[in-house]
Amino acid sequence: MSITADRARPDLDGEADPPRRDRLRLFRHYDFRQLWIGQSTSRLGSAISGVALPLVAVTVLDAGPLAMGLLTAAAWLPTLLLGLPAGAWVDRRPRRQVMIVTNAVSMVLMLSVPVVAWLGVLSVGYLLAVALAKGVCAVFFAPAYQAFLPTIVEKKDLGEANAKLSGSGQVALIGGSGLGGLIAQVFGAVTGVLLDAVSYLVALLCLTSIRTREPRPDPNGRRTTIRQDIAAGIRFLVRDPYMRVIALCASIENLLLTGAHALLVVFLVQVAGVHLGAIGLLMVADSVGGLLGAIVATRIARRIGTARTLLLVAILSAPFGLLIPLTTNGLGMIYFVIGLGVPAAGMVICGIVSSTFRQSYCPQEMQGRISTTAMVTVYGSMPIGALLAGALGATIGIRTTLWIMLGGLAAAKLLRLIGPIKSSRDLPTAPATPTTAATAAT
Repeated sequence: MSITADRARPDLDGEADPPRRDRLRLFRHYDFRQLWIGQSTSRLGSAISGVALPLVAVTVLDAGPLAMGLLTAAAWLPTLLLGLPAGAWVDRRPRRQVMIVTNAVSMVLMLSVPVVAWLGVLSVGYLLAVALAKGVCAVFFAPAYQAFLPTIVEKKDLGEANAKLSGSGQVALIGGSGLGGLIAQVFGAVTGVLLDAVSYLVALLCLTSIRTREPRPDPNGRRTTIRQDIAAGIRFLVRDPYMRVIALCASIENLLLTGAHALLVVFLVQVAGVHLGAIGLLMVADSVGGLLGAIVATRIARRIGTARTLLLVAILSAPFGLLIPLTTNGLGMIYFVIGLGVPAAGMVICGIVSSTFRQSYCPQEMQGRISTTAMVTVYGSMPIGALLAGALGATIGIRTTLWIMLGGLAAAKLLRLIGPIKSSRDLPTAPATPTTAATAAT
């Protein structure tokens, strides 16, 4: 696992590693470069359409708050309904093939929106169907992508690869969000959706050009049903002392974080009195913080260890979120920038460490189902957090609710002290016993 390596120490043969790491080496790796280009372009397109698609609903179709809420929920619903079987199914298929098909379907879906709009028959119902179908594609793409990366990148380079992919994703989010609004203003919101279709085409071409061919599942191996595979993924996550703590913490933290984020815009407008023109710039602090986190993640993990990074970065960065309720118009907006940016950096750092740990630690043949089991656990709490925050905000006030949510988020980071993480420098690269995966599969 690359981020566990201490570059200041000698290796097992007594030879010290080079004092400086070649940070461009992975970009000279053809297959990784193709994956990185495709993913970065696709994320830029998704960031653009993330602004353009709601604007199509509002400006072209005069959609109201209920329709906008349904449009947002449609993207998450497939994760809750299909996440577990999707992961088990992906483990039975070549992952790159799954990624190619889901990218192709997503491209057609995004392309259909401007076509239907130009024909004059676009409706909110059609946008909901597109959002739902694209969400289904994402449910299958995500575990395939997580499981495919270790196929083309050596285990020691996974941390650096995840950091580069995460960093470019944050840059795409920053640029795409602003670009989406600009494109919508100059060329119309439908054009932004069209650009997302083009970005999927670029990703599709990059995926098809990757040379590495992953081994196919052994057809003569032990036959299992989808239900048995789902159960195996759940057992592995629940029984493993590292995986269950990470998943539990992420689930609770996402519940509180989603609740807080659901109130940020209304807090800035109705409570802090921030001008509308400044809100977009303030919200960029989240992506900027994430980008900085991606840049330093592997460096911090190599210096202090992956387990210590997962523990200390989370505990030290989260309390900065308590600055957000102090936000006022004018100079007081700096509280919001710091309160949003620093925790975002911490979450991206921990996310890179966690993803690299899972890719290195979990059995390759179970990557898909374990990934989606964790995804359902983590994402399943998000709608609950949003509903809870909305109810509390209407009852006890927005600022008070933010204090509760962000204070609870800071306290929840202490749950990482449960289990073996607190007593380790580095997270392991394999289960303690080789029978763990076999036990989970029975």
